[in-house]
Amino acid sequence: MIISKTPYRISFFGGGTDYPAWYRERQGCVLATTIDKFCYITCRYLPPFFRHSHRIVYSMIEMVREASKIKHPAVREAIKFLGIKEGLEIHHDGDLPARTGLGTSSSFMVGLLNSLYALNGTMLTKSRLAREAIYIERDLLHENVGSQDQVLAAFGGFNRIDFMGDDVFQVTPVVLPRSVIENLESRMMLYFTGFSRNATDIAGEQIKNTKSKNAELSSMAGMVDEGLKILTEKRDIRDFGRLLGEAWKLKRRLSSRISNSGIDDLYDAAIKEGAIGGKLLGAGGGGFILFFADPEKQPAIEKKLRKLLRVKFRFQPVGSQIIFYTEDIAIKR
Repeated sequence: MIISKTPYRISFFGGGTDYPAWYRERQGCVLATTIDKFCYITCRYLPPFFRHSHRIVYSMIEMVREASKIKHPAVREAIKFLGIKEGLEIHHDGDLPARTGLGTSSSFMVGLLNSLYALNGTMLTKSRLAREAIYIERDLLHENVGSQDQVLAAFGGFNRIDFMGDDVFQVTPVVLPRSVIENLESRMMLYFTGFSRNATDIAGEQIKNTKSKNAELSSMAGMVDEGLKILTEKRDIRDFGRLLGEAWKLKRRLSSRISNSGIDDLYDAAIKEGAIGGKLLGAGGGGFILFFADPEKQPAIEKKLRKLLRVKFRFQPVGSQIIFYTEDIAIKR
């Protein structure tokens, strides 16, 4: 039996430049971190004493005789991609809901691949784990996904990630004093807007608009360097929050589906109560929204947004890992 633990992520700057439509012509880059909220995958070979050959447990429970009949697309394609013939039992548990802007789908894919390879006694490099997750999501599932989520889930940590035209990526860890990390963490407020969305649909429109949004995306990529300078040159930490607000203004211009009146009202309410800046995470349309506010301003913001769920978090440095492993020899059917 195998249990994997894979982090979710928060992306600060550069989101949108990690799509092939952008970085295959111009270099893309993002600044992002993984957080202490995780996706857990448990898998084992299923003994041949049941009428079904595969049991997949997530928000649904599937029991099927053939892998091709599995409804969960990521599970079905991962099993097919790896050529697994034995029966499997796979359970998914997550700390946060899916389709909410924290890279949950890619964390699931990375964690699933990590688990299935480990079940066969193989440990992949972080780079290969990320690349195979990207391939399955983009080329086999035909999802409109970027590349940062899979890389972050595999590598973990606070990173600058550069994406080059030949689909190569480079991960550069951002090394900061603990005091700077604590200053950042103490000023971040993460709220669930109350509804999820289908990211691939929203991202699809954004991808179609890429050629006409050269100015916005170039500016968003440039914010990665600016964000790093704020953190490493001992500038006012509030500048990081202000830059998040500028990034959100640019992101809203990439697609008409990224924001809506409800999200705009939430954002404006937090700013009115003292938030310095913030942004909706992920593709947009719903999910989690991140605000940047000084600690003394946060009680007023919490009171104003009391109907929403706040999720407290910390940055964490570790990518997908196998946290439980016992040798499991398949019993042939």
